[in-house]
Amino acid sequence: MVNLKGKTAIVTGASRGIGATIAIKLAEAGVNVVINYNGNKSKAEEAAKKIDTLNGKAIIVQADVSKFSEVEKLFDSAIQHFGNVDILVNNAGIMKNNLIQNATDNEFNQHFEINVRGVFNMLKQASTKLAENGSIINFSSTTTKLMMPTYGLYSASKAAVEQMSRVFAKEVGVKGLNVNAVLTGTTNTALFKEGKSEELIKNLAAMTAFKRIGEPEDIAKTVIFLSSDDAKWITRQSIATNGGLA
Repeated sequence: MVNLKGKTAIVTGASRGIGATIAIKLAEAGVNVVINYNGNKSKAEEAAKKIDTLNGKAIIVQADVSKFSEVEKLFDSAIQHFGNVDILVNNAGIMKNNLIQNATDNEFNQHFEINVRGVFNMLKQASTKLAENGSIINFSSTTTKLMMPTYGLYSASKAAVEQMSRVFAKEVGVKGLNVNAVLTGTTNTALFKEGKSEELIKNLAAMTAFKRIGEPEDIAKTVIFLSSDDAKWITRQSIATNGGLA
């Protein structure tokens, strides 16, 4: 396993699903973890307790990433507790499926406030508060490649995250920061499964090279690598972790 001992990571949206798994796997690699959550405090506490059983160090910090003042407090809390932040994983996001013609203004605003403005706010703080030679991993989605009906707003918001990642990588490279986007695919989480029939999930699994949907651990392994010194020459990339889905 990659050794990241002594580093500190902020993982947004880390109370459950992929985010919680990433937080736990980072802790297993020796990272001090800041578990960010917005509304699900009990799940965030569960993740922190799991890390504690692994003899890791974790704190939970509530923050709505779409609000800059709360993001500012998130970074300040992390630095106050652990002294520095070396790794930023922008995982927080929402996905609401609807045809574009039926999508509401509220659905549009939610996707871009959380998925795009949330990353924007985190990057602004990271530009001055992330330690030199740190790593940033922003979450996008394979839906940006598949053009699937009902994913219009979600995939548009994630495409914006990819483009922002590419530009930001050029802006902060002088500080030794590498910035990459991870494109997840069909992954065994509550967010992915919500509203989908078993038949649809089987059909999506059949589209991958391995004929299965991914597990959160599959994504976490990529994040661990991108957080390590072995990945410092990799930046400005959109890396698909989707089992060959696209």
